[in-house]
Amino acid sequence: MENTWVYQGKDPIKIKRYLQSLGMGHRLFNDIKRGEGRFLVDHRQVRPTTMILPHQPLTIEVNPEAPDPSVKESQQPLNIVFEDDNWLVVNKPAGVVSIPGPHEDNDTVLNRVVGHLKAEGDDNLRPHLITRLDQYTAGLILIAKHRVASSMISTQVEQHQMVKEYEAIVSGHLPKQHGQIDKAIKRVPDSPKRIIAADGQHALTEYWVEKTDDAHSLVRLRLHTGRTHQIRVHLASLHCPIVGDHLYDGDTTKFQHQLLAATKLAFTDPFTLKQREFTIDLPDPMRKIAGQMN
Repeated sequence: MENTWVYQGKDPIKIKRYLQSLGMGHRLFNDIKRGEGRFLVDHRQVRPTTMILPHQPLTIEVNPEAPDPSVKESQQPLNIVFEDDNWLVVNKPAGVVSIPGPHEDNDTVLNRVVGHLKAEGDDNLRPHLITRLDQYTAGLILIAKHRVASSMISTQVEQHQMVKEYEAIVSGHLPKQHGQIDKAIKRVPDSPKRIIAADGQHALTEYWVEKTDDAHSLVRLRLHTGRTHQIRVHLASLHCPIVGDHLYDGDTTKFQHQLLAATKLAFTDPFTLKQREFTIDLPDPMRKIAGQMN
């Protein structure tokens, strides 16, 4: 597998610094340096300390990762929103787990991706989920198809530069049409729950009220941090729990899982250096409920 970039800077730059500017992590760079790949400039193998000149092409060749024997392949379908040599964006249905765990290891999103890549004859059969969703949250998930893509996107993930927006049906009405919820979140010992706590991890959620009726609101939310259950905990803290969210006191009289969907995902593609943006429609039954609001 190989990827090529043409250096657009004005001054010579070392390979390592250039790749770091594109997002590559230290681990992958060191793996290539130790023999798990090659650096090529103008199609000639060079040392990792080589300087690149303006408009020179840099190519990296990286050996495929060995498949993870603990991740079984699944033949269940993937709802693919986008695919190229580096990325998969899929629309996950509510009820499907993102990655294998103690309660499900046969048919998660990751199992399905492995099955898809194998069916496509891909040499890389160790995909990396860049974003994940709770089991009963529907919507967009980004998958790196190989370890180079995973490494190149890591800086955007760590620095919260990716745009991740969600929509939710909540009980009640939020205090403002547009606001921010800036409340630290802490894990409850021996429980899947999280709580608002001063000694928790910083968590920031921005929201916009899109529609309302007498008892509910359709809310668009943007994550500025990535804490577990962040949206669910933050909305519950404002006495507007997500409908169907049994864990955070949502109304479960009609729905047994939270009406929450990841509907927008945007990031800078480190291979093309262009912005990629993906949006999906609300899933049923959220669309039906929202259609009855003002």
